[in-house]
Amino acid sequence: MASDYHKPVMLHECIEALNIHPEGIYVDATFGGGGHSLAILEHLKGGKLIAFDQDEDARREALKITHRSFIFCHANFMYLKKFLRLNGVTQVNGILADLGISSYQIDEPGRGFSTRYDGPLDMRMDKRGSLTAADIVNQYSETDIHKILGMYGEIRNARTVAKAIVQQRIIQSFTRTEELRNLLNRFAPRGKENKYFAQVFQALRMEVNKEMQALEDFLHQAGEVLEKGGRLVVMSYHSLEDRMVKNYINKGKVFGEVDKDMYGNEIKPFEAVNRKPIEASEDEIKENKRARSARLRIAVKL
Repeated sequence: MASDYHKPVMLHECIEALNIHPEGIYVDATFGGGGHSLAILEHLKGGKLIAFDQDEDARREALKITHRSFIFCHANFMYLKKFLRLNGVTQVNGILADLGISSYQIDEPGRGFSTRYDGPLDMRMDKRGSLTAADIVNQYSETDIHKILGMYGEIRNARTVAKAIVQQRIIQSFTRTEELRNLLNRFAPRGKENKYFAQVFQALRMEVNKEMQALEDFLHQAGEVLEKGGRLVVMSYHSLEDRMVKNYINKGKVFGEVDKDMYGNEIKPFEAVNRKPIEASEDEIKENKRARSARLRIAVKL
């Protein structure tokens, strides 16, 4: 079943955080392998679960779920409001988003996410999209590549790597992940090559799928559709994403300062349930390495 195909991180903590009412309406904004969705459905009696994922593999997994409370939307969570409306829903009781990439996507060489296996430089979550990782490394300016690697990959020598990529592509375009990895080998810190490759691949993936913009759109819509007392539960794996989620919970916006009314009172749609993000237990990290960088934040709609 779906849960064999991807092990959800902090499953118990996520389900507990949602504070599920059997009759409520819930959203799993990142269906992935369906582990979180299956666990939510176990708590529903008469309620409804609406799951989102733009990935074709995830859509195939969702077809295996025959629960009458389950609705699947083959779409990016940035279209949350639109697809809820299409399903006759305007307000929900809880929203869960696990912002990590699924292990099955990483392990599938043909997707181009993997740093271990050779594959096409693709990295599209949604195959209907036109931009690929190859387009970025072969067509973006040196300045833009530098920015992406520095901001999303958080690598220290981003400028040097960007320059090397641009010099290399003049001789031959990049088409495979192995070609990119061979170039990166020259710049990776010794003994930390795999982590370095992962950071660069992550940066390209985030740009291909416009993940930061999608997350910002999603968070603002989540604030609009959650009813009073409803829970927003978000798990991130990247400091930039975690900062955006934290800012949105604390200030009602991803960037900038909190808005105030005419009397100077702060206008905040949420209250944080946990001041500090929840992290996976040592036991879980031993079983699932992906859990190491996970940060879980929970908020209640005011």
